[in-house]
Amino acid sequence: MENYFTENFEVQAKNSSEDALQRWRKLCWLVKNRKRRFRFTANLSKRFEAEAIRRSNQEKLRVAVLVSKAALQFIQGLSLSSDYIVPQEVKQAGFQICAEELGSIVEGHDVKKLKIHDGVEGIAEKLCTTITKGISTSEIDRRKQVYGVNKFTETPPKGFWFFVWEAVQDTTLMILGFCAFVSLLVGIVMEGWPKGAHDGLGIVASILLVVFVTATSDYRQSLQFRDLDKEKKKIVVQVTRNGLRQKLSIYDLLPGDIVHLSIGDQVPADGLFMSGYSLLINESSLTGESEPVNVNASNPFLLSGTKVQNGSCKMLVTTVGMRTQWGKLMATLSEGGDDETPLQVKLNGVATVIGKIGLFFAVVTFAVLVQGLFTRKLEEGTQWIWSGDEAMEMLEFFAIAVTIVVVAVPEGLPLAVTLSLAFAMKKMMNDKALVRHLAACETMGSATTICSDKTGTLTTNHMTVVKTCICGEIKEVNGSEKFGSSIPESVRKLLLESIFNNTGGDVVVNEAKKVEILGTPTETALLELGLLLGGDFQEERGKSKIVKVEPFNSTKKRMGVVLELPEGGFRAHCKGASEIALAACDKFLNSNGDVVPLDEASTKLLQDTIENFASEALRTLCLAYSDIGSGFSESVDIPFQGYTCIAIVGIKDPVRPGVKESVAVCRSAGIVVRMVTGDNLTTAKAIARECGILTDDGLAIEGPEFREKSDEELQQLIPKLQVMARSSPMDKHTLVKTLRTTFQEVVAVTGDGTNDAPALHEADIGLAMGIAGTEVAKESADVIILDDNFSTIVTVGKWGRSVYVNIQKFVQFQLTVNVVALVVNFTSACLTGAPVGRKGNFISNVMWRNIMGQSLYQFVVIWYLQTQGKEAFRLDGPDSDLILNTLIFNSFVFCQVFNEISSREMEKVNVFDGILKNYVFVAVLSCTAIFQIIIVEFLGTFASTTPLTWQQWFVSIAFGFLGMPIAAILKMVPVGST
Repeated sequence: MENYFTENFEVQAKNSSEDALQRWRKLCWLVKNRKRRFRFTANLSKRFEAEAIRRSNQEKLRVAVLVSKAALQFIQGLSLSSDYIVPQEVKQAGFQICAEELGSIVEGHDVKKLKIHDGVEGIAEKLCTTITKGISTSEIDRRKQVYGVNKFTETPPKGFWFFVWEAVQDTTLMILGFCAFVSLLVGIVMEGWPKGAHDGLGIVASILLVVFVTATSDYRQSLQFRDLDKEKKKIVVQVTRNGLRQKLSIYDLLPGDIVHLSIGDQVPADGLFMSGYSLLINESSLTGESEPVNVNASNPFLLSGTKVQNGSCKMLVTTVGMRTQWGKLMATLSEGGDDETPLQVKLNGVATVIGKIGLFFAVVTFAVLVQGLFTRKLEEGTQWIWSGDEAMEMLEFFAIAVTIVVVAVPEGLPLAVTLSLAFAMKKMMNDKALVRHLAACETMGSATTICSDKTGTLTTNHMTVVKTCICGEIKEVNGSEKFGSSIPESVRKLLLESIFNNTGGDVVVNEAKKVEILGTPTETALLELGLLLGGDFQEERGKSKIVKVEPFNSTKKRMGVVLELPEGGFRAHCKGASEIALAACDKFLNSNGDVVPLDEASTKLLQDTIENFASEALRTLCLAYSDIGSGFSESVDIPFQGYTCIAIVGIKDPVRPGVKESVAVCRSAGIVVRMVTGDNLTTAKAIARECGILTDDGLAIEGPEFREKSDEELQQLIPKLQVMARSSPMDKHTLVKTLRTTFQEVVAVTGDGTNDAPALHEADIGLAMGIAGTEVAKESADVIILDDNFSTIVTVGKWGRSVYVNIQKFVQFQLTVNVVALVVNFTSACLTGAPVGRKGNFISNVMWRNIMGQSLYQFVVIWYLQTQGKEAFRLDGPDSDLILNTLIFNSFVFCQVFNEISSREMEKVNVFDGILKNYVFVAVLSCTAIFQIIIVEFLGTFASTTPLTWQQWFVSIAFGFLGMPIAAILKMVPVGST
């Protein structure tokens, strides 16, 4: 059986093959309600549609690019005319170009049309916007009316009655509904109203109860998923509007807005490149092409949904929402759904196998009952004469068989996984963790290793420059203006030129007329230092022209910029990892501010300074410059040699409160925490010790040394590895892959940059940072840590484990009910002709022990009552069978009530611990007991029950309660590994 489940119901937590997804679907043919059972599984047909759209886009854009290149060869220098006429409603709104024309320019890469409209500047003018101020908020409503909003068509939310209708489509309920109709019809004809309607109305009432309970559960679940979907779509971008740079939701963007894009961002709408540097766009999400596209003034077209792979730019938004190809693609993709989780598939398999067993028992039961009736009629010689009562008896036999299928097929098992995961996802959302893929909830519970970043995850990501080494002198940065007074003026100017030009940040005046620094925490810390030195960001930017920018990335670990100086010539500025940038220097500035060669003594001084800063857990950066003459070309890379060291800065990034305790919790839970950082080895070791990650017998290593190791050496090294410093994204990817494949670890890995995407994708659980993380990293992740806090990752692990345990508890309870109900209904139907009342690997040794023990006990109870009940309770007279059936029914229900309590703990004997704190659990138990009393005492006519004496009630409850000590004894029985 285990091999059967492994071969047919085994899928990966992520990136499962289409064959695996198709295979288990084909095997699940015995399903009572397909729409409900497969609601939270991937819609493979919709995925195929989305892939077809991608292929169509790829061909369209390929043709558009070829046409635009050909058009460029003919339109240069030509006088072009246009027959485009501005629609009247667009003119009346104050604009000179319509949405359709804008869409055709960008989507079609139409260089000719762009030239006709006087290029990007002409489009901006016709959209009534400027690159410096953007659009005005006073005209937002008019823009929305003319150009639409940046929202995609979504499937309207499903109301409660939709789920009622879906629940009604259960095949077995429909069959029982037909039986109820026939029962009503025959009963009224034979016995009149209302007596003849009692049986039929009882069945109808049961069906309605099941339908409304099911619909309520499903509706509440859909609301939870809707809230989570809203959180997933919260993406903000930097926009210039009303002359102010501000953060806006991508759904508030309008044509004419000026959007600031940088590495890792997702292009939020179709638009045109206005200005920028080294911009590479990855269009694979839209076209399937993996080769990045170079976007610049000659190829200015930017498409919604694509990703910034390198560089930065300002973009003019031209087309939004469903007018973009991305909008049309998203409408299809949203219907494709997420892959089903491994637990969902396994429990679908369990439900299918049990369903087939139940179907077999149902067919045998029906055959036995019919054979009994025919035998009796043959003995009486009336086989050719059939009365209405005998027709009703046949109908009842059929209803019994259907009832056995109803109680046998645990349709709720796969949905219980989804319900439990949805609950956990909601709770994790409250704990600052946004789950993007359901399977991550399951997988995180099995994590054995966490590979964590340092900056922003283990530390607060609130950075400040606390120490500097300028002109060979180490200075404390105390926040006062006196700090810069001893620095030579020439050096101060160079330092300000480097800080304010070689940056991805910005200094702006916000709506409150206060200075605000925008950018990463590292950039912010350096810009604060520049302001402290008395610099003016805009003034410094205006002194020289930026010719080329090479943005920071985690592979090179540096950023460079080339300036065209006002007096002529070019100057390159570089900043980055201290030892890397310092290695490119052959000169430095002495105490007088003069440029002098970097000899052995001064090199040792700077290296010792870097080491001292790092030992104090400071992040160190080196700032340097190089005059490169007048022969620089924008098409060549920025040179990386012959630099002059301006300064070494030490940036403080304190460890987050509670991290040390969280690391200790992980270790006690059997989870190994490893730090993987791009920082200096000494800094990384200092922080790791402070966090409790690096132990006395642990190993710390640098990325360059790690990547030189052979496979055999890695097998010896990785078990002891606790810190990897100066690591590249590929080092992280190699570590994760080796841990998963060679050591069979379940790996969770954090990431925030674009280059972290391969490692996030490779890991069992990819954790992206919500604050510092790029959109590329978030899209590759399974969980987004909204507060960038390591303690939140530990919380995700706790919830992951609780999901597994909760589902095991539910499966134990559910399968006990199903097994007992199946056997009891089958045996009672075959013995008495009437049912009792009218109502993979994952299954561990512990669960199997509990299920079989409880099932056996309950079966013994029911069997005893069936065979010895009349003598034990001295039942005689015409109502003795009805009383006995009611007693059996009541005992069965209370066995399940107390079994539900026993199932609160898989292995612990004390199941009452904290029970009163779980209000939902107490409410469900109370409602079950109250409803059972009502059914037995007051609804006997409809439910085929009769009121019981207090002694009989006591015995029924006692039989149920006795299951608890038996369950406790079973839990003490040792079992093999699970």
